Amino acid sequence: MQINADAAAAARPLVFAGFPASSWAFALRVWLAMLLALYVSFWLELESPSSSALTVAILALPTRGQGMEKAGYRLLATAIGVAASIAIAGMFSQTDGLLLAVLGIWIGLCVYAVGMLDGNRAYAASLCCTTVALIAIQQIDSPLQVFPTGVARGAAISVGVLAVALVNEILAAPNYHPALASRIEALHRRVTDLAQDAERGQAPSAPVAASLLHDIAALRPDIASLAAESSVGPTRAAAARSALVDLVSAFSLGRMLAALSATSAPAQNGDDPDQDAAGLIAISRSWLRIEISRKNAQVRSSLDALRAGTRPYRAWHAPLYRSRRIAAEAGARAAIAFTLIAIFFVLAGWPTTELCLSLVAVIIGLGSTSPAPRSFTLVAVMAMPIACVLAGILKYLVFNGVSEFQLLAIGLAPVVIGLALLVSLPSPMLSSLGRLVLVFTLAVLAPTNPQSYDPEVFLLTSFFACLSSVLVFAAQLLLPPLSCGRRIRLLLEEVRRELSRRDSGPARHLAPEEAAFRDAARIEQMVTANGPSAINDQIAGTAMHFFDKADALRRCRAELDRVGQGPLAGAAQAAREALVRRDGGAILASAGALHQAGAPSNLPTSAAIAALIAASAAFMPPQSPTGSSRGTSP
Repeated sequence: MQINADAAAAARPLVFAGFPASSWAFALRVWLAMLLALYVSFWLELESPSSSALTVAILALPTRGQGMEKAGYRLLATAIGVAASIAIAGMFSQTDGLLLAVLGIWIGLCVYAVGMLDGNRAYAASLCCTTVALIAIQQIDSPLQVFPTGVARGAAISVGVLAVALVNEILAAPNYHPALASRIEALHRRVTDLAQDAERGQAPSAPVAASLLHDIAALRPDIASLAAESSVGPTRAAAARSALVDLVSAFSLGRMLAALSATSAPAQNGDDPDQDAAGLIAISRSWLRIEISRKNAQVRSSLDALRAGTRPYRAWHAPLYRSRRIAAEAGARAAIAFTLIAIFFVLAGWPTTELCLSLVAVIIGLGSTSPAPRSFTLVAVMAMPIACVLAGILKYLVFNGVSEFQLLAIGLAPVVIGLALLVSLPSPMLSSLGRLVLVFTLAVLAPTNPQSYDPEVFLLTSFFACLSSVLVFAAQLLLPPLSCGRRIRLLLEEVRRELSRRDSGPARHLAPEEAAFRDAARIEQMVTANGPSAINDQIAGTAMHFFDKADALRRCRAELDRVGQGPLAGAAQAAREALVRRDGGAILASAGALHQAGAPSNLPTSAAIAALIAASAAFMPPQSPTGSSRGTSP
């Protein structure tokens, strides 16, 4: 008992003031990297030293690989944004209203790109919008300053990136691959439990199955950060992708196994139907058990390769599902929202509103990376006044006219460390609030050398900063972002159209395992669009029914292409025709015919038979027992 108590005490993380030691180490790294970035920027006399501090705040991520990957995309997006700013300012600087329209179109294009990407690639697309806002919009009345402003911003961002990299290296920021391997292993246990339940003929409810696919596919963006972690990072990323693809494949095989007990077979040539059904189901069950065991072994092999940094047995692709319709609608709404706010400023006739308009574009761009843009904007509305108050306290109560760097470092410590601790919390709401308050505080404070203490400038900056978030929220009330219901309906319509095509649509060039992961990514988007609430049973049932159909069709095509030569050619062709008609009874009959054709020569048909039986169950009419157990499409 004493040994167990000592082991539990050793496993329990150190906690101070309610935060574990890892959170304090993370907050300390953020503070030191910010001080280093500001010190170097002051020493180099950069025009925009606050951009280096903002870069550190944005790259404040708990592991080394995550921060470095985001840093690389930040540099790339900054270069693209500077080039776009120069081009827009050079061609449209004298056109007034046309310039604002072009800026609105650019913002819409960036938001469209965000919708077509994920992870830090989506962040890079939003940063292209942010960079143009901070360069072209703020210099809208002085286009000749666009190029030097862009160069100064790029230099400050480079300093911030180098500061983060150096501090993370010296203070040994943790790698991400151990935590990722643990998460994949936990998902593997859940998939294994599903297969064990399938052995007993028990299938999880549709919401539970959709949630499991969501958790698997949601790890895809995190895998990209492994490539920047070490020299073997790309190899680890390939191993993690292979593990996720095989997890989805094992999941789909488990659902096929659970569906076998509800499947019946027609009589063939006067034979006993029950005997024929039992024989086909026994063949399918045996093959599925072997295949599930093989997939589980492949997942374990990929996990071992992930931990060791060696190549996996096979480098699968983990494709992302992209909905052009949803991305286009989001981009159009963003462009219209920015244009409406710009028109408001033109009609108001207020001077020096460039700061507010640029912050509007920043909030729209960053909000597009969130699954709920209006919720993000609401958090920004709450974070902006908090940031202004903190910046005012630092400037006029803590610093109060001083210019020594040591006092700047001491004054920033409680704010930066405290907000970084908030960022490290597991709660998405509190973490997002902490990050936005940290970023906005630095943006309003704008540390420079020497520091400006003009109260009129500070109050004007604070007013326009708060106004920008309020105007974006008002624009989203007037022109709401895509609702979760519409997102889900569009995704279901797209999968329905794909199923109606004979060639599987855009996924035809993918292996069945990779195409199944693409479908899992689509379900992940449906669950994410639903927000924190559990997904509706009917929606989850429809989504999983479509998933089963698409997976069964792909497996059937792949297996029929493999066995459709020689004596099995006729039976394979009949099965293909049944698949084209989407006739569950005909598909099931073709499975029996394929078994009879291969039995005399002892040809391997088990895989094709199992796939055909799964397809027959998926396409069986609703009134049949199979149809009622699998769900029906609307």
